[in-house]
Amino acid sequence: MNEIINVHEAKTHLSRLLDKAHAGEEIVLSKAGKPYARLVPLKPGPARKRELGFLKGYHLDESFFDPLPEEELARWEGRGK
Repeated sequence: MNEIINVHEAKTHLSRLLDKAHAGEEIVLSKAGKPYARLVPLKPGPARKRELGFLKGYHLDESFFDPLPEEELARWEGRGK
């Protein structure tokens, strides 16, 4: 059976209610004696795998790794205009 809790009481005991929901209970929140919302546990989603290689075919020119010119480096460091 679902537990019905008034919003004021839910604010006071939110941490306890979250623990109950996490344990699988369904809690109905009521406002002025009328059901208003439901607190339910989240279902674990599928584990997402990171896909590598999304930049296949993209080639960085070797100059990408060259040191920055002094003027540009100064701007990045807040020393330039």
